[in-house]
Amino acid sequence: MHRQPNVHIHLGDCLPILQGMESGSVNLAYLDPPFFTQKVHRLAPRDRSREFSFDDLWSSQKEYATFLFERLSEIRRVVADDGSVFFHCDRNAVHLARAIMDDVFGSENFRSEIIWHYRRWSNSQRGLLPTHQTILYYTQSDNYTFNEIWTEYSPATNVDQILQRRSRDGSNKSVYARDEQGNAIPNGTKRGVPLSDVWDIPFLNPKAKERTGYPTQKPLLLLERIISLATNEGDCVLDPFCGSGTSLVAAQLLNRTAIGIDLSEDAVEITKQRLEEPIMSQSRLLDVGREAYRNADDNALAILQGVDYVPVQRNAGIDAILKQDFAGGPITVLVQRPGETLLEAARKLSKASASKGAKLMFLIAMSRGGCFDFAEELPTGVVVIESPALGIREHLDKLKRPDVLLEKASYLPPVKPESLFETL
Repeated sequence: MHRQPNVHIHLGDCLPILQGMESGSVNLAYLDPPFFTQKVHRLAPRDRSREFSFDDLWSSQKEYATFLFERLSEIRRVVADDGSVFFHCDRNAVHLARAIMDDVFGSENFRSEIIWHYRRWSNSQRGLLPTHQTILYYTQSDNYTFNEIWTEYSPATNVDQILQRRSRDGSNKSVYARDEQGNAIPNGTKRGVPLSDVWDIPFLNPKAKERTGYPTQKPLLLLERIISLATNEGDCVLDPFCGSGTSLVAAQLLNRTAIGIDLSEDAVEITKQRLEEPIMSQSRLLDVGREAYRNADDNALAILQGVDYVPVQRNAGIDAILKQDFAGGPITVLVQRPGETLLEAARKLSKASASKGAKLMFLIAMSRGGCFDFAEELPTGVVVIESPALGIREHLDKLKRPDVLLEKASYLPPVKPESLFETL
C-alpha cells in the first residue's frame, strides 16, 4: 500500500480490500469501473514513452453483473449513513448498473441520473454520435450530505422579473407584489440557478496538461464537482477503480482524504506521480462560455447568403468552408477586409488553407485596392470574385460618367449572391 498525506493507494482487486475496510468509514464512493465495452483499451501519453492498457472483456452480462454486485455490496457496507455513491458508466451497461444499484442501495435512495455531456467529433460510425456518459447518484439514506451548487441564469432569462417578489391575488393567481405606491417589491439577491442533472464539462483536450495518456481518464473538473457536491472538507473519498487517480487528486485539492484501489501497477504508479505534483487544466470553455468561441465575422458571412457553407471560428484566414468538396479537398472562402489588399488577403487565405488540403479557394473582393489584374501573382488555387457590393458601387460610379447613358445602365444585370460560385 502506498501512502500520501491523507491519501492511501492499494494495488489489487478491490473486493478483498473492501472486505477488510471498516464499516461506515467513507463518506463518498465514486466508481468508474469497466464499462462492459468488450474491448481491450490501450492509450499512450504524447511522448509515447509507455503504453497503458486494461481489458474490459466479459464472457456474459451475468459475469459482469456478478462482478459489480459483489463489490457494490461491500461498498454499501463501508459508506457512512450520510454518504453517497456515484456510479460512472455509459450506454453499454447503464441498464445493468441501474438495476444492480436499485437492488443494493434501494430504489428509494436513487437521487439522480447525471448526464455528463461533452463534444467529441467522429465520423467513424453509422448512427448517432455518442457525446455523453451517465453517472448514477445514490445515497445511503435520506440523511445525506448535499452542498448546493448554483449556476448562471440562461441568457434568455428575464432576470429583472426573477428579482421581483411574487404574491397571490384574489383568484390565487401568482402576480408581482407591489407596495402602496404600485412599485414592484424586490425579492432580494438571487444566487442563480440550482445545478441540474446535465453537466456540460469538456472532455480532456489531447494537449491538456493534466492528461496522462491513461485510457478512460476523466477531467478533474468533473470529479471536483462530484466531491464538492456530496462531501465536506476532511471527509473520506473512496475510488475502488481509481485508474489514473483523478478522483484522488481532486480529493487532495479539495482537502479531503482519499482511498484508491486498482489492479494495474501502471495505474497505481501514475496515480502516485499525479499526487506528488497535481496538475489541473483550466477550461477556457467553461470560464468564458461556448459563445465566446463564436467569433466568425458576421459581416463577412452575410455576403455569402444563398451559398451552402459552414462558418469557421477562430481562423483569421478562412471565413467559411463550403459543404461541397473539390478534387478531394475542402473549398475555403475568405472575404477581403477593409484596408487589406487583394494580394494580402489571397496569401492569407492560401496559407490558412494549406494544412486542410484545399485545392480551390474563393476570395471575395470588397475593393480593388489598386491594380486588380495580378492573376499571375495569386497563389495557386485562389479565385477572386467581386462581391455584390463592389459590383454595385462600380456600376453606380459608371452612372456618374457623361459617356454612360441612363437607359443603357438600366439594362445592367442584377447581382445575385448565388452567382458568385457558378464556376463550380
